[in-house]
Amino acid sequence: MTGATMPVASGEIVERSAVGEIRLWARGYLRRHPGASLETVGGQVVLAARAVQYLFVDIARGRFPFREFVQQAVFMAKTAFVPTIAVAIPISATMSIQFGLLAGQVGATSLAGAAGGLAVIRQAAPMVTAILMAAAVGSAICSDLGARTIREEIDAMQVMGVSPLRLLVVPRLAAGIVVALGLTGLSCFVGFVAGYLFNVYVQGGTPGSYLATFSSFARLGDLYLAMVKAVVFAVIVTVVSCEKGLSTKGGPGGVANSVNAAVVASIIMLMLVNAGFTELYTLLFPRTTL
Repeated sequence: MTGATMPVASGEIVERSAVGEIRLWARGYLRRHPGASLETVGGQVVLAARAVQYLFVDIARGRFPFREFVQQAVFMAKTAFVPTIAVAIPISATMSIQFGLLAGQVGATSLAGAAGGLAVIRQAAPMVTAILMAAAVGSAICSDLGARTIREEIDAMQVMGVSPLRLLVVPRLAAGIVVALGLTGLSCFVGFVAGYLFNVYVQGGTPGSYLATFSSFARLGDLYLAMVKAVVFAVIVTVVSCEKGLSTKGGPGGVANSVNAAVVASIIMLMLVNAGFTELYTLLFPRTTL
């Protein structure tokens, strides 16, 4: 009945209708969401700080779980290697098309190599690697830790005096950083070669012009920027996935929700951090940017 009413916690009377249900849900969401968001971000910052601290401390004291680190690194590399190459090639080709068309319109066809190559190294390679790690590696990490959480393995480890942070999170963080660095370098190479081949053999560009313009504008700092991005992006993906997995609730359905939240949150944070890196690099090194 549209005229029926229902009590709520605050003592208000809300109509039992579609509009009333939507209004009630919206009020509850607006009350809960800011606090929950701050709590989640704060937990992730604390987890990242403690994981980095334990990483250096355990390596210095010889307590680093090297075997777990190797297993996780091999798993991450096997999971993200092929998808990274498969995505880097079409993205590089697409960027080559766009920069080639734009350079032709302004009469600067010779600059297509510099623009395409720099875009691959500065933006495409780190972002492709990070997004593929968030989608493939991050989801696997979150599902693994989430399953351990709902089976109460994490609680059992804490009862026995074993730190889940040191045994599970730290080696995954180290493995994610190492794998991200390697995949970013591979993505830079594959993307540059793909753009070169597409520009020369499909768009009719000149090989010497492509290489000469790229070497004229590219700097070693561009590669350093890509590697720094790779490290930061790996930390973001690993920490967010571990935090979501360790805070899983609600049984098997909660694991699925945690994986979905981990992937979405990781990609959003990657985009925001990448925008900040790009703006900061442009301000600090204005002469080396296009």
